[in-house]
Amino acid sequence: MLIDCLEWRIKNEIDDILAKPIVPVDFYREVRDSQLIGMSGYTKEGQPVLTVGVGLSTYDKASIHYYVQSHIQINEYRDRVISPAATKKYNQYIGTCIKILDMTGLKISQLSQLKLLTAISSIDDVNYPEMTDIYYIVNAPYIFSACWKVVKPLLQERTRRKIQVLPGCGKDELLKIMDYESLPHFCKSEGSGSGSSKHSRTRGAEDNCFSLDHAFHQDLYNYVNQEAKAVMESRAMISQKSFHVAFPEPNPEDEKIAQTIESEFQKLSGQKEVDDVATNGDEGKK
Repeated sequence: MLIDCLEWRIKNEIDDILAKPIVPVDFYREVRDSQLIGMSGYTKEGQPVLTVGVGLSTYDKASIHYYVQSHIQINEYRDRVISPAATKKYNQYIGTCIKILDMTGLKISQLSQLKLLTAISSIDDVNYPEMTDIYYIVNAPYIFSACWKVVKPLLQERTRRKIQVLPGCGKDELLKIMDYESLPHFCKSEGSGSGSSKHSRTRGAEDNCFSLDHAFHQDLYNYVNQEAKAVMESRAMISQKSFHVAFPEPNPEDEKIAQTIESEFQKLSGQKEVDDVATNGDEGKK
């Protein structure tokens, strides 16, 4: 597995990915607005708190390659910059993170994103294994709960232990492991939701951890551009061109889970259509 990972890094020039910005900045902002990932702070033990707006990510502003590039850049920035800095700050080795997944806005229509999400998941499983200690799921709507019931039995016990579905926005539980300042904005009050980085101008960029204007993304963006200049990238290399990465073959277990989610979404979609017909029929009678 280690040899395969090293070969993947060499073949895809992963060591240089932090010197390959997604440009221009307006296009990169669109990527950030449609792929809601960020970092809100640190746990009391010093682990980075990574955040993902699962329900409100649309992945509709760029090709799959830009989203994969963006995801890998955040992985690499976490491992090369964030974790070493945390290790120094907290005077103990920090090599993993926690992730908070916000399910606000999750819809059946997002079934079309499974291919992209499976590709990203496969990259993490094969090339960044065990980098996340625990996944906290918050603001889970009914559609997630329904899918979770059928997916949970398919997961390995080790994986199940790493996933915790918290009630509501998860604020009370998360404050046991981090200070209020490190809570992502969608966990600070019930019904807050992740929102979109487009709303950061009203929420305040310093509060919305998904926004390009947030300190984490500003630091990352500046770091990538500085790295590009440091290695004297040519104009052709930093023009608007996605960084194509070879996707590993999905794990058979991941494929089975994706198929199960797809099946469950289709059942829920069918049930919704039946409910809509019944509701419209009742209204017609009235």
